[in-house]
Amino acid sequence: MTMNAGMKFALGAVVIVGSVGYLMASGIKQTGQYFLTPSELSHKIAVDPSFYDVGMKVGARVVPGSVMRETANQTLRFQITDGSATYPVTYRGLPPDTFTDSVEVVVEGRLQKDGVIHATDVLAKCGSRYESVPKA
Repeated sequence: MTMNAGMKFALGAVVIVGSVGYLMASGIKQTGQYFLTPSELSHKIAVDPSFYDVGMKVGARVVPGSVMRETANQTLRFQITDGSATYPVTYRGLPPDTFTDSVEVVVEGRLQKDGVIHATDVLAKCGSRYESVPKA
């Protein structure tokens, strides 16, 4: 049985579309991250103890008075909370200019077995830039 040009084209298109779909799905699975609050993270660990060392983003508020800066090795240690659960965070690098005590942050990193989130990135929200101007 011989294939005509139309059949060859259709078969090639199916193979290409299938390959691209597979590559997209596997890429999304590898780079996809969880976005959690500290309470959700706490619950996730209770349900699935193997959830340590998984890439995630945690949105919370910095606990006032918990920030410790080690300028010699550019390490920042602080705690984050959502009011129910609290986690310590360690970050190596320069924090954003808007990082202060009690600022809202998104911490990207991995929770280790020692209970500390080892952050690879810290994003701080700057409320004053986004608040509406009071009407006179």
